[in-house]
Amino acid sequence: MAGVPPVRAFPLDWTLLLPALTLSFLGILTMSTFGQGASLAPRQLVWLALSTVVYIVLSAFDMRFIRRTPFVMSLYALSFVLLALVLVIAHPVLGARAWFSLGPVSFQPADLAKLAIIALLAKYLSRRHVEIGDFRHIIISGAYTLALALLILVEPDMGNTIIFCSIWLGMMLVSGISKKHLAILGLIALITATTLWFGGLKPYQRERIVSFVNPAANIHGAGYNAYQAKIAVGSGELFGKGIGYGTQSKLRFLPEYQTDFIFAAFAEEWGFVGVFLLLAMYALLFARLIQIAHAASTNFDTFFTLGVLMLFAAHVVIHAGISLGLLPVTGTTIPFMSSGGSHLVLEFGALGIVTSLARYSRHTPRDMIANEYVGG
Repeated sequence: MAGVPPVRAFPLDWTLLLPALTLSFLGILTMSTFGQGASLAPRQLVWLALSTVVYIVLSAFDMRFIRRTPFVMSLYALSFVLLALVLVIAHPVLGARAWFSLGPVSFQPADLAKLAIIALLAKYLSRRHVEIGDFRHIIISGAYTLALALLILVEPDMGNTIIFCSIWLGMMLVSGISKKHLAILGLIALITATTLWFGGLKPYQRERIVSFVNPAANIHGAGYNAYQAKIAVGSGELFGKGIGYGTQSKLRFLPEYQTDFIFAAFAEEWGFVGVFLLLAMYALLFARLIQIAHAASTNFDTFFTLGVLMLFAAHVVIHAGISLGLLPVTGTTIPFMSSGGSHLVLEFGALGIVTSLARYSRHTPRDMIANEYVGG
């Protein structure tokens, strides 16, 4: 079209990609055993290479079609079906039916569902954020989120259930929810939590919460993981024990140190200084996402970018909080660092979509954007 400047081929947003790659390599260093036993690091390198390709492809491709209602609803429906199927046909892993296993490769439908709920809420709020004072829109958007969250809770996967609720709450807050409605939501959350405590949570989940209140009560049982994580974080002191010299992780006192407790393993080896630099790297990534959201051409792009930010921030806060003993153990990964393929592909894919939306929207005239929403 005349008057629309051409889009450069394969322009990468290095302010997004470099922090993500740095965090990923730090995670691989932390999970590496340096030849002293089996390690997930080599496999994670393969996943990182694949995820980087996913980012490059999505950032180069025009992803503006994800704004359209048929695509958003199809992605949501697919996620719902996969979450329902995993409860029926998947084999339990560590007591949870959360993964489809295809030989050596596992896929967690909850990862796709996170992208689906971000896209759906972005679409919903982009049209109705000026009407957010109507409590009906809060109920409807909450129902969409709750439908997926309940399926994940049944797996059972408390960590990802909390992540979904955090994404929804964060996006509602940035949309301008009133204080009165926020108070009502707080009351609903209290009633829901009470109901779950007496009728929805598994016994081991209640034990984790009790161990959070008093970790020393059962350090050989429900409080073991939290206790070992705090030892690992504390033993790192100022400069850490050195890369590969974390005794809590490498001697396997700290369980799941390559996934659910990789922050604690990192803190042991890198110390306070390393943790500060790690959190600074996340801060750089989050600041760039905020900048992109602020400069976005459409409401959808703004809400989608902020949704991705909410996803990453929720994971970081919950994962780090668990390792520091500030939150109950829920088995939650930390973005880009934890071992695993499906969540890493999702994270780089989300950044690729954000990059594409920001890049192509800059070259879209305002009348075309308006027509897209009318038809979308």
